[in-house]
Amino acid sequence: MDDKIEKAGALPRSAFGALGRGFRGKCPACGKGRMFRAFLKVADTCPACGEELHHHRADDFPAYLVTVLTGFLLVPVVLAVEMNYTPPIWLSVSLWPAIAFVMAMTLLQPIKGTVVALQWYAGLHGFEAAKKARQAGGAS
Repeated sequence: MDDKIEKAGALPRSAFGALGRGFRGKCPACGKGRMFRAFLKVADTCPACGEELHHHRADDFPAYLVTVLTGFLLVPVVLAVEMNYTPPIWLSVSLWPAIAFVMAMTLLQPIKGTVVALQWYAGLHGFEAAKKARQAGGAS
């Protein structure tokens, strides 16, 4: 596996490197292969380096984070607009849910990629062997 990673790209030097790769939807190990085979389906292995990604257990955590982040960003905007401009009710009823939906769909894949990359980097949920291999490879 080390030969494949060297050909595809270098291992991340920090957690932020791995999380950034996950946020962009790239393999946390090499940064070259696509992490997702469909919108929210994580590939079993990286097509570039062969790193196993099927161990992830993101479950509902990305959706929870997206809900909190969308609310955190959108609620102050909604309150400011509604208090200062008082738009017609038909505009509010159609505009705010549409914006919330677009924000949630836009954030869902990057957040899930970040959660999977965090699990990979920390060696959680079946990624223990990959973390030990990385540590052993860096020590020699």
